[in-house]
Amino acid sequence: MSDTDSFIDEVTEEVRRDKLFATFRKYGWIAVVAVLALVGGAAWREYQKVQADARSQAFGDAVLAALDKPAGAERVAALAAVEAPNVGGRAVLDMMEAAEQSSADNPTAAAELLSAIASNGEVPAIYRDIASFKALSLPGNGQSAEDRRIGLEALAIPGKPLRLLAEEQLALIEIEAGETAAAIDRLNAILVDSEVSAGLRRRAAQLIVALGGIPDAG
Repeated sequence: MSDTDSFIDEVTEEVRRDKLFATFRKYGWIAVVAVLALVGGAAWREYQKVQADARSQAFGDAVLAALDKPAGAERVAALAAVEAPNVGGRAVLDMMEAAEQSSADNPTAAAELLSAIASNGEVPAIYRDIASFKALSLPGNGQSAEDRRIGLEALAIPGKPLRLLAEEQLALIEIEAGETAAAIDRLNAILVDSEVSAGLRRRAAQLIVALGGIPDAG
């Protein structure tokens, strides 16, 4: 390569560097802003995570402190005073309060709490289903057998997580109404269901025998 070619290459390279530096000076702020945004976003997410963890920890501590209170009115009041971090947490608290109300022989107040959860569209569906099931299964809830039947049938449709438990309660309603054959058929259907738990299978089989029926061996 001649000296002239070498000189031209050096000049060309210098021009490239000058253009690159000029581009950096003109647009470099964009890269700086992008880096700051990434760092700031990561810091904000970490801050939110720490805050959420702190709220969850405080919520758990408050619930445990409430449960340390003597059973009855004092524990109910303590649970009602706990500040929940979200709608789901409030639903769990209300279900715990309903359980305490039921234990304190106040099924009406328990049923009202549970029904309020079940009808709240902001509460996650699984919590609404659990609350509805508990309200319908609660002794002395003030609902007629027909109203309980309608509510439980809504929980017994395919795909519902409490389907088989609702079927068990429907069988109990049929027994109350003297519909023994229908109850046995329903309980046998529970026995052969692929999703039945061991405990529910045992209860269903015992109930069938007590009604004078023969458990389906599947």
